[in-house]
Amino acid sequence: MNEVVYINRIATLLPGNPINNDEMEDYLGFVGGAKSRSKAIILRNNKITNRYYAKDKHGVDTHTNAELTAEAIRGLCTDDFKLDDIELLTSGTTSPDQILPAHGVMVHGLLKSRPIEAISFSGSCCSGMNALKYAHMSILTGNTNNAVTTGSEKLSSWMSATNFEEEAKKLKELEENPIIGFEKEFLRWMLSDGAAAVLLSNKPNKDELSLRIEWIEICSFANEMETCMYMGSEKDEEGNLHGWSEYKPKEWIEKSIFSMKQDTKLLDKNIARLGTMKYVELFKKHNVDPQSIDWFLPHISSDYFRSKVDEEMKKYGVELPMEKWFINLYQKGNIGSASIFIALHELMESGKLVKGQKIALTIPESARFSYANAVLTVV
Repeated sequence: MNEVVYINRIATLLPGNPINNDEMEDYLGFVGGAKSRSKAIILRNNKITNRYYAKDKHGVDTHTNAELTAEAIRGLCTDDFKLDDIELLTSGTTSPDQILPAHGVMVHGLLKSRPIEAISFSGSCCSGMNALKYAHMSILTGNTNNAVTTGSEKLSSWMSATNFEEEAKKLKELEENPIIGFEKEFLRWMLSDGAAAVLLSNKPNKDELSLRIEWIEICSFANEMETCMYMGSEKDEEGNLHGWSEYKPKEWIEKSIFSMKQDTKLLDKNIARLGTMKYVELFKKHNVDPQSIDWFLPHISSDYFRSKVDEEMKKYGVELPMEKWFINLYQKGNIGSASIFIALHELMESGKLVKGQKIALTIPESARFSYANAVLTVV
């Protein structure tokens, strides 16, 4: 049994060069051959200025999700830590390259390291934290002495205009404007590609700062909330979700079944409310004074929700000055399961951390309203 688990190193991979707002459709394409009418409105609200795509301007992929992930893991390696030293690999992603085999074993296959336990977590933004919690518990129980956790996304593949061409064509045939629904456009202009790998150990670094994991808690509100973000399915007027297997292959294309969609009204009403309620509840449970938090890392999909989270916290008497907030959304975009690890890596590399500081992580997943929270201490 181990009493404590530490995050000793994080490595990230952001493919290619940062892509600004004017270049996005050069990479993703123009649905129906026309510029998006919703893009400017969505970007004005999310305030994202740059993102990364694992594809070139010709739409040719530069990396698979598994390749992004494997490369990030290689970035963890040093003279005293090799690939063959990894005892456990836990991987989370929204966008695996295939339905089967699982993402984690595909990454392991690229690494060519020795046989190990490789576990995969699906879902969206919380999947990386699900993977982190499994690794944390494995080390705590003494099952392993170290683990590598990854969060990664290749979401540009789902946002490509080619995925919507048949739907746009069908709309035009019906004498409608070939404009895809806002629930599909909404996510096109905020999602990004990238990967992060986190090295956990039962021992802290000798000569560098480490982050001690105090606790990780994950909670689903699916018992009371309907689906908000979905892919490979359609939502009916009653809020019921119908999976791709209920549709004919022809409909998969005509209805863009495999596009990622967001119920924005449901999102706006609930994402900050439920997340903040859970966040405050957990701080009470673990006897954490919010004012003792030195760095607050909220994963937000849009700047629009920054003020929403702040307002909700104030309802509970929690006020964290903005100088304690650490957000990299604007320069990196929303990288789903990898976002929180990439932000944490930036904070670790910033030179702003000192021993004794506390870091709070809060990650919402709008798919059916799940939330991951954690507190770390700099040691």
